[in-house]
Amino acid sequence: MNSLLQPLKLRNLTLKNRIVMAPLTRRRAGEGGVPVEMNALYYAQRASAGLIIAEASQISPQGVGYLNTPGIHTPEQVEGWRKVTAAVHDNGGLIFLQLWHVGRVSHSLLQPDNALPVSASALSGGDYITTPQGKKPMEVARPLRLDEIPGIVDDYRKAARNAMLAGFDGVEIHAANSYLPDQFMHSSSNTRKDAYGGSIENRCRLTLEVTDAICEEIGSERTGIRLSPSNIRYGMDDKDPAGLFGYVIGELDKRNLAYLHLVEPMLPLDDHPHMIPHVAKHFRKHFSGTLITAGNYTPESGSVALESGIADLVAFGRLFIANPDLPDRIALNAPLNKPDTNTFYTRGPEGYIDYPFIK
Repeated sequence: MNSLLQPLKLRNLTLKNRIVMAPLTRRRAGEGGVPVEMNALYYAQRASAGLIIAEASQISPQGVGYLNTPGIHTPEQVEGWRKVTAAVHDNGGLIFLQLWHVGRVSHSLLQPDNALPVSASALSGGDYITTPQGKKPMEVARPLRLDEIPGIVDDYRKAARNAMLAGFDGVEIHAANSYLPDQFMHSSSNTRKDAYGGSIENRCRLTLEVTDAICEEIGSERTGIRLSPSNIRYGMDDKDPAGLFGYVIGELDKRNLAYLHLVEPMLPLDDHPHMIPHVAKHFRKHFSGTLITAGNYTPESGSVALESGIADLVAFGRLFIANPDLPDRIALNAPLNKPDTNTFYTRGPEGYIDYPFIK
């Protein structure tokens, strides 16, 4: 049998295969960041995945960085997500929710009262953000005060609690891809001099505090985390990525989490020779639990990753956008639909719920 199609025990859950639907921002939430019936159908169509990790969802209004994305901090959002989880479960699937605070990857036009986005330090990511008034340069963020950080941790805790109320099987902490926890960890985005800056241990403090709060709230068996050790988007960099992520992954390993989700480099590293080109292979030795690898995998390369032992599960993103029945297509060695990049972030059903099934 194809290694991707073999079942896996994930703590108290049994996954029917090792194919994970990666968290994919699609910007099709309803008003107020509330998931709607179309979102429920989209995820239900993909319930043949061993595990769905639903798209990143804001833990608070301050966590917003993109238009039309869902949240998990209001009763209405919880009710909207309940429709999604019920649809997935009715179709035999399992689903986690990715918890999101974008930090400086935002703009004052997206923030409550038009406040500046927050981050570890007063720095900009040096890119552009799409706002209600069009594309705008990223602003210099406001550094979070020490007395504000416990509130951020509590927002993650509450979001995890809300995810359980919404019927999710677990949550994934989004500590990757240049967002708030990542901004605290990297030396390029954290120039603090207090207990959350300087040493690797201090820069990882927020990520570990968030992890501990969520594990305390819903259990470590329902808690996963995503990291991107070789991410260089939005001005991210670190002088010692092997040391930084070796430390934080070692600490996470002590928490007995549901899984660790690692993203392979998504941008060329030619100008960053100190970055790690093969992330899962490098950090496998640091984590004894279930490891998910993600990053432009094909069914063939995903099988190789499992068979080589560098990961236990493989996450697919674009292939799941275009192939709602991806596990069936892999089992049948059938042709794959090609994703239409022009409809990744549009608002309607086109390119969202209208990709054809193989049978």
